Amino acid sequence: MRNFYQPGRSVTYGLKGAVATSSTHSSQIALSILKSGGNAMDAAIAACAVQCVVDPMQTGIGGDCFALVAKAGSSQVEGLNGSGKAPAALTADYLLSKGFDRMEATSAHSVTIPGSIDAWVRLHEKFGSMDFADLLMPAIDFAENGFVVTQRTAVDWEMGVKRLSTNAAASDIYLKGGRAPAAGALWKLPKLAATLKAIAKKGRSAFYEGEIAEQMVTTLNAAGGLHAAEDFSNTSADFVGSISSEYQGNRIHQIPPNGQGITALIMFNILKKFDLSALDSNGAKRLHLEAEAARLAYLARNKYVADPSQADVPIDMLLSDEFADQLCAHIDVGKAGDPTGANALERHRDTVYLSVVDKDGTAVSFINSVFQGFGSGIACARTGVLFQNRGYGFVVDPSHPNCVAPGKRPMHTIIPGMVTKGGQATICYGVMGGGYQPVGHAHVLTNIWDYGMDPQEALDCPRAFYNAGVLEVEEGIPASVRAELTAMGYQLKDTDMPLGGGQIVTIDPVTGVLAAGSEPRKDGCALAY
Repeated sequence: MRNFYQPGRSVTYGLKGAVATSSTHSSQIALSILKSGGNAMDAAIAACAVQCVVDPMQTGIGGDCFALVAKAGSSQVEGLNGSGKAPAALTADYLLSKGFDRMEATSAHSVTIPGSIDAWVRLHEKFGSMDFADLLMPAIDFAENGFVVTQRTAVDWEMGVKRLSTNAAASDIYLKGGRAPAAGALWKLPKLAATLKAIAKKGRSAFYEGEIAEQMVTTLNAAGGLHAAEDFSNTSADFVGSISSEYQGNRIHQIPPNGQGITALIMFNILKKFDLSALDSNGAKRLHLEAEAARLAYLARNKYVADPSQADVPIDMLLSDEFADQLCAHIDVGKAGDPTGANALERHRDTVYLSVVDKDGTAVSFINSVFQGFGSGIACARTGVLFQNRGYGFVVDPSHPNCVAPGKRPMHTIIPGMVTKGGQATICYGVMGGGYQPVGHAHVLTNIWDYGMDPQEALDCPRAFYNAGVLEVEEGIPASVRAELTAMGYQLKDTDMPLGGGQIVTIDPVTGVLAAGSEPRKDGCALAY
């Protein structure tokens, strides 16, 4: 229970439905969908589409999507991988011949084919109940008639000005006089509205075939990309089930690789070897063990995680107790470990995650992203589509399982989460933030299980992120704890912005009461009825 003398948020409770998103615009639309008779998937798609308009630096229809679904609150969790693939003509040899020894964030070669629209359509076909076109109407309204820019969105938009300014179409669509909009400003995206209208009318084919696809291919080719019409028409999201691990009797579900969800599961397998509940939740020993679990899990991720259709990813080995024991042998409980190779990728603020549970208990854990702020920074002038840069997750090393290749998915950072226990879904959650996400998952759930925090307290709790030898710490980490961590051998750095952004809905297996929390570091809220 929070201290009511201190600023903060209370948990939001409900019985018939609950939503948690990082946008007040999005949360209101999701709840209205539920209250009008739509189900959790209808609400999730509609809410995500809205955020693809109102949070363009974080997500968009030029990005990717993953989802975990527990239908009617069961323990059978289905996963959808809606991550795009590299163009069929793109090879490592080609990139090496052009002088690329690594992927570049703003290059057209880092633009994988957007998977979001195909993912939304497939999820709707399997789980939705309302007309797909109706789900896009709120987003179309925001794009066509305008939306008010919120405070955190304004900060993130300003941080993207440099990237947007390098592309004429992106600058024209998202800047005015070379400047980002301030909080409280009204902004319209008429070209994106027209594209969304076409998708509402004709469905998937409007985006992946015909004039819109042709315009996108032309744009990417002009930027140096090897994309072709067939790359778009062949795009297909896949239902992939889930992988899982257990912690204190709770089963944590993640999307299988090419996503980094397995990294979070490896962290849980390490952390369960220690009694975190005996440690201060905001103390040096707890943060040290979390950092060490992250260091070792990211080393494993960087070595093994890739597209399983084109590489051998030893999932069973990585999730085994034997492997966790091997990793734990490298942990000194009083000293920071060797950071060599433990690069988690940059911590990005540019993803949206949302959680929805409906009156039937169906839980939808949904995430959509363009990766870095405003993705590649390349926009299509005619369609208003801004392209992601997920291909930045590839390496250009033919000996590595995650090497760029034709039709291959890159190692991917966005990871929705779901927890089941006793045959039921109990927690629908996620914590966005690029490479930070596995740490966020471990931190938030252990806040609940080891320290008895409610969903909102678990999100409010200060965070730290170990990456490539540096431990980034938020303002809430006390000076005494920082001193202890420094004595352990950590190089500390204050975060330039808060870490991650999470949303949670828990389901009481006995009463059915829904309890929702929303990230205080973002602009959104949790709503329920």
